[in-house]
Amino acid sequence: MAAGAVAAVPLAAQQPAASPASGTPLFFTPTEFQILDELSEIIIPTDDHSPGARAAKVAAFIDKTMAESFDKEPPQVFREGLKTVDGLSREMHGKAFLDATPKQRVAVVARMAGNEKKPQKPEEKFFGELKGSVAFAYYTSSVGIHQEMEYKGNTVQTEFSGFDADLVPIHLPESTK
Repeated sequence: MAAGAVAAVPLAAQQPAASPASGTPLFFTPTEFQILDELSEIIIPTDDHSPGARAAKVAAFIDKTMAESFDKEPPQVFREGLKTVDGLSREMHGKAFLDATPKQRVAVVARMAGNEKKPQKPEEKFFGELKGSVAFAYYTSSVGIHQEMEYKGNTVQTEFSGFDADLVPIHLPESTK
């Protein structure tokens, strides 16, 4: 995602952060969970077409994934990444990420995404991890699959909509004798 792709303040930026089904995060602290939820909603915001990451409970999915991880590195990367986001917000705006305005939060994410193709800084590297996790969680959720992608499941097609290989001539090399 390029920096310009996160320039608009999400429609749901004023909504309170989602909470895990149990009310308590499984891995993250409540503050880390709120930061993750807000970052997720900035990356995939609610729009006129479909609900965003908050409605899809992306933060809860990532929280559960980190809590169940056999490998200690991914949870550590996420925890350090969220600290980096908070530190970047303090550097840019003089306040914690959750205390920043919606526009300031988007500016933090835009800075993290600014060098997405060749990340060098810790916040740029974390953005790649975060974006991939958010996209995976969203597009495997019911909201992402059915409302965003409008997947209807296995349905009967009235006509063939695939590729017809019979229309392509096949030229095989002649064998040598």
